[in-house]
Amino acid sequence: MHLPKKGLRALGIAESYTGRTRSILAGVVMRKDLRIDGFTFGTATVGGLDATDAILAMIRDLHRRDLNVILLSGCVISWFNVIDPARVEQESGVPVICVTYEESDGLAGDIAHHFPEDPDRIAAYRQLGERMPALLQTGQTIYLRSWGITHEDAAQLCDDFTLDGKIPEPLRVARLCARNLPVLEPAPGIP
Repeated sequence: MHLPKKGLRALGIAESYTGRTRSILAGVVMRKDLRIDGFTFGTATVGGLDATDAILAMIRDLHRRDLNVILLSGCVISWFNVIDPARVEQESGVPVICVTYEESDGLAGDIAHHFPEDPDRIAAYRQLGERMPALLQTGQTIYLRSWGITHEDAAQLCDDFTLDGKIPEPLRVARLCARNLPVLEPAPGIP
C-alpha cells in the first residue's frame, strides 16, 4: 500500500445502536484527501452473530475494486455481535483496521455474563487479540487491531485521516450517517 497517495480510499464502517432489534450500519468511502467517494448501508442483529456477514455484504454492494483499507469502529457492535475482521480481510482482499477509543480491560467478562451458554462468542472475541495504542497528531490515543497491514501503517493511516479529536474522518462521517438514518426494521407483524 502506498500510504502517501492522496487517492488512497478508506471504507469507514460505524453503527447506530439504540436498543432496537437491528443496528444500522453505515459505510463511507473517503479518499485520503478527505473527499467522500461513496456510501453503503446495512443492518446487524442486536445480540446476534451476523455482523461479519453484514459488513461483507456492504462491501460487495459497493462494487468497488479501489478500496485500500477498511476501518471498523469497534470489533464488537450491536450488543456483543462480534465481527471477524480476519474473515473480512480474507474475503475482501482489503486490509482491516479496527479502531476503539477508550482504554479498557476488554469485554470477555461482559460477554460471558450476558451469553453464558455461548462459548463460541467468547472464543470469537478472544480471537481478536490485544489492542495496541496509537498516539495521534492531535495528542489523543486510540487503540487498534489490524489485519493485512502492520500496526505502524495502521496507526499512520488513522493519523492521516484524523483532523481533530480521535475519530478518523471516515468513521466520524459513517457514525453521523448511521445515527441519522430512519429505522430499517419492518413494522410489527410484517416479515
